[in-house]
Amino acid sequence: MHRPSDIVCATWNVHRAVGRDGRFDGARIVAAAASGIAPERPRILALQEADLDDPPHAAALDVPRLEEAMRLVSVHRGPEMRWNSHGGGFLGNLLLLDPHIEITRRRIVDLPGAVPRAAVLVETVTDGVPLRVVSCHLSLLQALRVVQIRTLGQVIARAPRMQTILMGDLNEWRPWRGLAFSRWASGLDLSGPPRRTFPPSFPILPLDRILTDRGGRVRTAKVLRTPDLAQASDHLPLLGKVTRSAQA
Repeated sequence: MHRPSDIVCATWNVHRAVGRDGRFDGARIVAAAASGIAPERPRILALQEADLDDPPHAAALDVPRLEEAMRLVSVHRGPEMRWNSHGGGFLGNLLLLDPHIEITRRRIVDLPGAVPRAAVLVETVTDGVPLRVVSCHLSLLQALRVVQIRTLGQVIARAPRMQTILMGDLNEWRPWRGLAFSRWASGLDLSGPPRRTFPPSFPILPLDRILTDRGGRVRTAKVLRTPDLAQASDHLPLLGKVTRSAQA
């Protein structure tokens, strides 16, 4: 029986391109990603806070340059995948995939809360096997995180059955899964090892996560730390090698 190969994923909160020196520099983010993340050859890259906070939420990064540097393609082509024509992604969420990954469906899932938030959901066929990728930036408040992850769980429950990878700045500081990621709250059986990504000078909180379900597992997870990555944002990137599952 053919077993799907592992897939390398990376997630990074780029802090609206404001580095530890307080300076806005989108080119610095792209350069740091090119030197610090691209050599790991991720096939999936999720960025958070990649658009500016203030309306009209313009792109903080040069997305075509990022695509070229990472050899990946943004899923946000088309107005339905962007907050407006000024943004690079949707409310800061920017998801890029290997161009050889076939996208069968993509959508934005609005998440509840006083501050507008959303998740990017993409269903694919990767190496001949269905795979769902969800990228998001969840609330700082645990009560809202529970509601937001429950919303995602309900959307996924009505979707075709396939392995899901959930990744992004999930704002869960506890080293265990936390209430929001319990099966009781989400309806999903997600798992993945916590790794400390915040702050970059002395990481103590595992805010950024890569999780998966349905018989897959995050086989390795490591924090990427180079001088350029540590200077460019207030988070460090997380890289994960996810074991694929042929389970439907």
